[in-house]
Amino acid sequence: MNHRTEKAIKCVVWDLDNTLWDGVFLEDREVTLKPSMLAIIKELDRRGILQSIASKNEYEPVYRKLEELGIAQYFLYPEIHWGAKSQSIAAIQKRLGFGMDTFLFIDDQEFERDEVKSAHPEITCLPHTACETLLTHPRLNPRWITEDASRRRQMYQAEQLREYEERVYEGPREDFLSSLHMRFLISEAREEDLRRAEELTVRTNQLNSTGITYDYEELNRLRQDGHHCLLVCELIDKYGSYGKIGLALIETDQQAWLIQLLLMSCRVLTRSVGSVLLSYIMQQAHANGKVLRAQFRKTASNRMMYATYRFARFQEIATQEDGLIILENDLTTIPEIPPFIEVQTNIEGSVLYSRKQVGSFATP
Repeated sequence: MNHRTEKAIKCVVWDLDNTLWDGVFLEDREVTLKPSMLAIIKELDRRGILQSIASKNEYEPVYRKLEELGIAQYFLYPEIHWGAKSQSIAAIQKRLGFGMDTFLFIDDQEFERDEVKSAHPEITCLPHTACETLLTHPRLNPRWITEDASRRRQMYQAEQLREYEERVYEGPREDFLSSLHMRFLISEAREEDLRRAEELTVRTNQLNSTGITYDYEELNRLRQDGHHCLLVCELIDKYGSYGKIGLALIETDQQAWLIQLLLMSCRVLTRSVGSVLLSYIMQQAHANGKVLRAQFRKTASNRMMYATYRFARFQEIATQEDGLIILENDLTTIPEIPPFIEVQTNIEGSVLYSRKQVGSFATP
């Protein structure tokens, strides 16, 4: 168990001219990719690291060139225009929802790197020469390359389709969400889930209750020690799976259950599912006659998780010497699950399973 230090890079933002390719597109449209660049792009994609573009150029001819080079599909939300690159990166960051301290910007021009750094001090900026050793950078080398990681870009591209469908949908937002036919699956973590569980503790910042990371070995020990329950959840809709997007670690061997970790991927913030896992745990604690407490540590980016706890009527009851806040809920009111989400559980036989249902949950 470790407190978060330097965060893994989640998105690499590329300049184009004399960085991704040799030459200046405005002067010569027959530019070619730099040596090894295609291999670098594909390997970052395989590792689950998203990529985008911030380039001062004209959008349509440049995008056609990216298509001609066979790499256009690797870049999410490319910003190709004549505006400041700091503004471009801010726009990409807003679309992806990651903290700016998980972005890496690569540009051959020191002026451009300085301009971005002055607007976004948390971002990491590197010159184009860093590409020679980019794939060995420690923040670009996840310990595991999970199934979710290897198809992360495709999941974000599916989300772009969802966003488009929502923009053109005529009717109330709740009706659109209902049309997605969302299923929220909650299950006890199996050994094959632990690589993704470790990855979630490392990558998730905004909806993370403590900012504490757990490695594979520790999660495996905790899930088997008879004192804890480790839950994972997945969201599926008509466009496909969002992957494993949530995790909860609960100490269950006392009269008061203690949520030691609760997190939810920022990718599902717009789907109104952020509190579903918490509501399920509250329902099960109530059904088992337990008091429910939770650990929380305030970080620079997890105010939204604190708001989730407070909205669910958790109250602060103590602060430990290590700075962890202890929250408690009397379970007199459990937030209802939105009617457009079907919750399915697969944990029969667990201490967290009870046939006494409270709220809108589907029985296994």
